[in-house]
Amino acid sequence: MTSAGQVKEPKEEIMQVTINKSRLELVEGDITEQDTEAIVNAANPTLLGGGGVDGAIHRAAGPELLEECRTLGGCRTGDAKITKGYRLKAKYVIHAVGPVYHREGPERAAELLASAYRRSLEVASENNIRSVAFPSISTGAYGYPMEEAAPIALRTVIDYLKSHPDIELVRFVLFGHRAYQIYERALKEILAQD
Repeated sequence: MTSAGQVKEPKEEIMQVTINKSRLELVEGDITEQDTEAIVNAANPTLLGGGGVDGAIHRAAGPELLEECRTLGGCRTGDAKITKGYRLKAKYVIHAVGPVYHREGPERAAELLASAYRRSLEVASENNIRSVAFPSISTGAYGYPMEEAAPIALRTVIDYLKSHPDIELVRFVLFGHRAYQIYERALKEILAQD
């Protein structure tokens, strides 16, 4: 409490690093509130909405998002497609379909997870998008252990940014302090290896 009796807001945790000419950030927060040009939706193959991040993005964007998604014909696991952002601050939503961990097994799941992140960035580049916010894909209902997913996500993004300076900012928006800590630890380990 401050002397005026107001509750002080906790300081937002943020980790920033520079990769080539791009900025990579980790923040704890709500993906639907991001002001990047695009946010990535952890979508299911139908692209018709669902729970978790997917449901939150569809609710925040409004019914027009679902209408546009219906025209896309779904999306394969490991791939990504783009729509407008409608009522979101972000102009675009890139819908990436990550793997269901127990269905694919660790090796194939890792390949598909990396592909979902890489394809999201490729779609961003193809559409001249300079800033992208990612959730932690597949670590909710799809059961991917976050400790395994974080290094794959971060390494894939770092490798892409090294050769694609057109994307100026990639922000991982992590839900909850535990998720933030896992990604922060993974990023520090990757940077120590490079």
